[in-house]
Amino acid sequence: MHSSCTREASQVCFHNLCQLPFLGLTQPENSTSITSAAASRHVFEVAMASSIYPNSQFTNHESLPSLQESFSNFTKVFPQYSQTDLADKIREQEYYHLSQANHVCLDYIGHGLFSYSQQRSHFQAAPVASTSSFLPSLHSSGLEPLFFDISHKAASLHSQIQYGGQESELEYNIQKRIMALMNLSEDDYTMVFTANQSSAFKLLADSYPFQSNQNLLTVYDYENEAVKIMLESSKNKGAKVMSAEFSWPSLRIQSGKLPKKVRRKRKNKKGLFVFPLQSRMTGARYSYLWMSMAQENGWHVLLDACCLGPKDMETLGLSLFKPDFLVCSFFKIFGENPSGFGCLFVKKSVSSVLKDSTSTGIARLAPARRPSQISEESANDDTEIEEKAKQELHDDDSLQGSSSGPLSRQQTSEETYELQGTKEISVKHKAPEIEESAATFESSQSKIIASSRNGYSHLECRGLDHADSLGLILISARGRHLINWLVNALASLQHPHSENGHPLVRIYGPKVKFVRGPAVAFNIFDWKGEKIDPAIVQKLADRNNISLSYGFLHHIWFSDEYEQERVQILETRTSEGGKVLNGKREKLHSGISVVTAAVGFLTNFEDIYRLWEFASRFLDADFVEKERWRYTALNQMTIEV
Repeated sequence: MHSSCTREASQVCFHNLCQLPFLGLTQPENSTSITSAAASRHVFEVAMASSIYPNSQFTNHESLPSLQESFSNFTKVFPQYSQTDLADKIREQEYYHLSQANHVCLDYIGHGLFSYSQQRSHFQAAPVASTSSFLPSLHSSGLEPLFFDISHKAASLHSQIQYGGQESELEYNIQKRIMALMNLSEDDYTMVFTANQSSAFKLLADSYPFQSNQNLLTVYDYENEAVKIMLESSKNKGAKVMSAEFSWPSLRIQSGKLPKKVRRKRKNKKGLFVFPLQSRMTGARYSYLWMSMAQENGWHVLLDACCLGPKDMETLGLSLFKPDFLVCSFFKIFGENPSGFGCLFVKKSVSSVLKDSTSTGIARLAPARRPSQISEESANDDTEIEEKAKQELHDDDSLQGSSSGPLSRQQTSEETYELQGTKEISVKHKAPEIEESAATFESSQSKIIASSRNGYSHLECRGLDHADSLGLILISARGRHLINWLVNALASLQHPHSENGHPLVRIYGPKVKFVRGPAVAFNIFDWKGEKIDPAIVQKLADRNNISLSYGFLHHIWFSDEYEQERVQILETRTSEGGKVLNGKREKLHSGISVVTAAVGFLTNFEDIYRLWEFASRFLDADFVEKERWRYTALNQMTIEV
C-alpha cells in the first residue's frame, strides 16, 4: 500500500528549495543526489544566517523590526515560502477563529481531524448534544461535541485484537481514514481506539509478556507521562528498564551507548524497544536505522508517532521498517478543541505475543446525536415507559386485591417514579446496580450504532484532507523555514549592558538545522543570568494569547568537557516532579525544565513573530514585576508569577 507521498519521500525532494540567486548561491548542476543534499543543507544554513539581518543583536524590545519588515526580509531570503501559500488560504477559510481570537497556538503537534469551519457549519445545520448519562465522556466540549463522543469499552487488548467487537459504521469509516493517513494496510495491522496516548501505552504494557521478554528500552530526551505509566506497569511485571542517553549540548542520541543496550548478549526475547522518530520538546530527529537495529537484534518495536505532524507517516522509512506496534493520537480541531483519542496499531504477525490483562483504556466512538433525535427518542421512551408502568400497576392491583391501602399505594407510586428515572429497569425484578448501568449502556449503544447508520455513515475529516492537499514536501518546507527562523530570531536577543554578553534565550538541542523537527526547547534568562521559571513564561505568554508548553528534559549525558555546565544547569526534583525536600527519601531525577513551542502546517509567520516579540519583552528587567502589578490592577484573580 503505497501513496504518492511515499514516492515523493523516496526522492531527494529538497533540491528546489536551494536556489537563492540574490545571495549568489546556486546548486551544482552535475552533482550526485548525496552531494545535492549536502549542498542544500549548506545553502539553507547560510541563507538562514541572514534571515533576520546579518549579525543583528537586539537589546531592546522596541528596536525590533516590524512584522511587515521582518516578513518582507524573510520572503526575500526564502522565496520558496510563497509556494506554501495554500496553507494560508486554508487557515483563512477554514480556521478563521485563530485570527478572530488573535490566538497563537504553538502547543499543538500531531493530527487534527476537523476544521473550525466544518464544526461551525455542522453545529448550525444540526446542533448536537450529549447522548446519555450512561456514556462516561472522556472530554468536555461544552454544548458542541463534534460528530462523535467517546466512551469506555470493557474489553482487554488481547480479546479486542483476537475477537474484535461490534463496530459501528462511524468507527469503521474513521478507522479506514486513519489507516489511509498512516499508510498502513488492514492486512498487516489491527487498529484499536484508545482514550489517549497514555491509555495506549498502558494497554500494551499490561499485555506485553515482560515475564519472558524482560527488557524495556525507551528513547526519550524528555519526561513523557505515557512513558512513565508504561515504566510503572512493566516494573510491576518484573521488567528491566533502560533508557537511551542524549549528548550535551546537541542532545543527539549517545551513539556510543545505545547500540550496546540494543545488542545485548541474549539474541532472543529481548523485550520492547520504544522509539519516537523525533523529540516533542527539542525537535531532534532520530534515524529509522535505530528501529532496524532493534528488530535485527530480536526486539519488538513500538513506534511512538504522537509527536509527528500530518503526512510525516507517509514516508519511505515506515514502509521499509514496519514496527510491531505503533501509537498515534488525534485531536479534534486545531486551536479550538484539543480533545480526541489515541490509536494503537498491532502487527497481526505478532499479536499472539500479547497476553490477557485486566487493563482498561479501550475507547468507543459514539456518534453525537441531534437534539431532534434525542427529543424523538425520548418521546418514544416516555410512551413505552408509561405503558409499562400502567401494566406493572395493574399487575400489583391484581395481586394485592382489596387489601392494598394508602401505604401500599404510596410505595407503588414511588416505584413508578423510580422507573421513570431509570427508564429501562423493571420494578419487580431489579438487577444489581452495576448490571442496571450495563444494561442501559448496551441499550444506548445499540441506539447510537443504529443512528450512525442513519446519517453518520459518512464522516468527512477535513483537517486530514487539508494535510493531504498540501502534501509532504510543502508541509516539511514550511515547517523548516518557520522553526529555523524562530530559533535564529530568539538567539538574536541579548541583554543590554551585560558584561558577559548574556543572551536572553538559550536553545536546547538542535539550533539552525536543515533536518530538524518543528519544535524548539528554550529558556529565558534575566540580566543576571538566572533562569526565569518556564511555568511563569508560559503563564505570561498565555495572558498575551500565545499558547506554549513546558516540560522536563532528562537522560542528558555530559562529557568531561562540559562538567562545569552540568553542575550549573541540571536541576534535581522528585519522581513526582516536585521540589526536593530535606529528609525525604525519594528517587531523584536530574534534568532541565524548559519552555517549548511547536509549529504545524497551519502556523504562519505572524505566529512566530509574535512569540519573538513576546520573548523580547523580557529584555526589560522589570517586565515580570510590571505584569504582576498590571494583572492585579485589572481586578483579576491573584495568580503568582
